[in-house]
Amino acid sequence: MPEAADFIIDAHLDLAMNAIEWNRDLTQSVYQIREREAGLTDKLDRGKGTVALPELRKGKIGLVVATQIARYVKPGSALPGWNSPEIAWGITQAQLAWYRAMEDRGEMVQIANLSQLEKHLALWFDDTKPDSGKPVGYILSLEGADSFVNLSYLEKAYAYGLRACGPAHYGPGRYAPGTGMSGGLTKEGRELIAEMDRLNMILDVTHLTDEGFTEATNLFKGAVWASHHNCRKLVDHQRQLTDEQIKVLLERDAVIGGVFDTWMLTDHWVRGKDDPKKRGINLEKVVAHYDHICQMAGNSLHIAIGSDLDGAYGKEQSPYDLEDISDLQKLKGILIRRGYSSADIENIFYKNWLRFLKRAWA
Repeated sequence: MPEAADFIIDAHLDLAMNAIEWNRDLTQSVYQIREREAGLTDKLDRGKGTVALPELRKGKIGLVVATQIARYVKPGSALPGWNSPEIAWGITQAQLAWYRAMEDRGEMVQIANLSQLEKHLALWFDDTKPDSGKPVGYILSLEGADSFVNLSYLEKAYAYGLRACGPAHYGPGRYAPGTGMSGGLTKEGRELIAEMDRLNMILDVTHLTDEGFTEATNLFKGAVWASHHNCRKLVDHQRQLTDEQIKVLLERDAVIGGVFDTWMLTDHWVRGKDDPKKRGINLEKVVAHYDHICQMAGNSLHIAIGSDLDGAYGKEQSPYDLEDISDLQKLKGILIRRGYSSADIENIFYKNWLRFLKRAWA
């Protein structure tokens, strides 16, 4: 068995989006990808990425929740996206094809049920085999439901292994408005929630509006998580969870994945202009959000890692003491200094997500 807290589950990575839309070969190291992107300026994080499969293995991040993501946008929208739900669906299928190609290479393996989960954990907890040769397990989640052309597409997705879904993302949504908006679920969104319940899927409340959060958690009876969320008490923005929302999640025995994007770690971040070092944003800021949730819960059973470290940003918008995703291991020392025990650290690093999945998939 590995040393306490060595193994990590990260509940939010946009791996396929980075491969398909950023044209990144994630079988290469972060540093090789940065070299290839040197001089490119089409995206703010070119040459600054922090996530690739070798670094996941180096950091013992052996299981991730990996997304499909493709937003539909109406004419005139300032948000990036696709011009029809059918195109958005096609993009998610390209992303799925990339995951399948990674499986064919032995780089990744899909985890969609308890037996697959237990087999994968046994492999990663086998110290006789080098981590460098182990596949990264992935649980498939859809971030924003716009790509479901109609409700029948949810069942198609479930058949290929989709196990979690967040109805909203940024801006207007076909099923739910998201970050920066107000209002509850659409009619189609309420139908989506009911169908997810029937299929025993996991509801991700991340990116829902306050009204959407309340409506979704009232309607949905199954397992709920917040895959990548921080606390509004510490950083005042609608994208963050209020203490009242955290209480609802605690009552549902949910787990919250703390996120590393600097704009969710400080107030008034200016994308593309502010610098993490100058703003003093380090991994301690992340742990402050973890600690707030632990203090509210009275234990360490409801906070874990949902880094979102490849969510359309890189080092320019990450804690300054994180060079690549393998540095998630640095959280251990910070938590120890704050008085967290080995058992607490194991909870935060992987046991909370593991306990959640075992209950959700029982």
